[in-house]
Amino acid sequence: QDKGTKMTEFWLISAPGEKTCQQTWEKLHAATTKHNNLSTNSKFNIPDLKVGTLDVLVGLSDELAKLDAFVESVVKKVAQYMADVLEDSKDKVQENLLANGGLLGQQWQAEHKFYSSSLNTVPFLFIFKGVNQIDNDLKARASAYNNLKGNLQNLERKNAGSLLTRSLADIVKKEDFVLDSEYLVTLLVIVPKLNYNDWVKQYETLAEMVVPRSSNVLFEDQDSYLCNVTLFRKAVDDFKHKAREYKFMVRDFQYNEEEMKADKEEMNRLSTDKKKQFGPLVRWLKVNFSEAFIAWIHVKALRVFVESVLRYGLPVNFQAMLLQPNKKTMKKLREVLYELYKHLDSSAAAIIDATMDIPGLNLSQQEYYPYVYYKIDCNLLEFK
Repeated sequence: QDKGTKMTEFWLISAPGEKTCQQTWEKLHAATTKHNNLSTNSKFNIPDLKVGTLDVLVGLSDELAKLDAFVESVVKKVAQYMADVLEDSKDKVQENLLANGGLLGQQWQAEHKFYSSSLNTVPFLFIFKGVNQIDNDLKARASAYNNLKGNLQNLERKNAGSLLTRSLADIVKKEDFVLDSEYLVTLLVIVPKLNYNDWVKQYETLAEMVVPRSSNVLFEDQDSYLCNVTLFRKAVDDFKHKAREYKFMVRDFQYNEEEMKADKEEMNRLSTDKKKQFGPLVRWLKVNFSEAFIAWIHVKALRVFVESVLRYGLPVNFQAMLLQPNKKTMKKLREVLYELYKHLDSSAAAIIDATMDIPGLNLSQQEYYPYVYYKIDCNLLEFK
């Protein structure tokens, strides 16, 4: 399939059976393929469900609309979180999730597990409970993983950035310091590269009691050098004050091996934890995306069933069909469908003008067509 012309949306429609439902299907298929393949079509068979009273169906119609919106929101949340977790390969997410292009048709045909034979007892609750569970689990898992990721990023940030702010634990060594001396102390100074020559000339005389030739460059970033210098403790304040005039910044730093080791270990621990959680989390997202998606298609199927009975009446006699429109010819496809089915609706104009509530027709929710129509939007990732 040429990705450029395929839409990530599907139209789930139904029309009454002509002499047979097969005939309805053939007619649609012929009409859409005659004009240069306006869409890729497949039958969408819905098992026969026992129908209750009109009142029950009207009630179901409203309930299903709410359930549809809820399940769709969970499907999109799981997909979006998958994109967040896979950080670098966002572009592959949509493909991965909908890998078997025929996902809708195939999964639907294979799974009628949400059904009981009577519509009055269609287990909405069963669908709602299952999808609600996924929603709650997602919140808990995402919160744990994001927490871990956040802590790791904070530590990584501490280990990056400019020499004025970044952690020095992985840069300095024990031998760079005079330690355990009653009189002497080693300071760390950030020297801008432009001022380095001044530093070499000046540092021994910035205060009394600086140890001669005690300064070395320990590290550099783009703009600055990190230098050490050793002097008598009592001269520190004087030295800091004088250094500032020359744009040499003394870092507030005490060499503490235990603390530095703890920081490194924490970073390793978080990094290992994140790696450990990543695989199982991605697997969970894939499985539960699939579960939520199947539930969503079941809700769409139930909606088609209920609306078709409300519109076309009893006995149940309609053919549901799944169309994947071609991007460039959507307008043409609409026209062809209208020509094909406008006879269903001699009163369409009157209905659209009327303000009365008509069973099975929820104008506020979506556009009205003479045939039953639901859009399944598989563009699951609204990248911010």
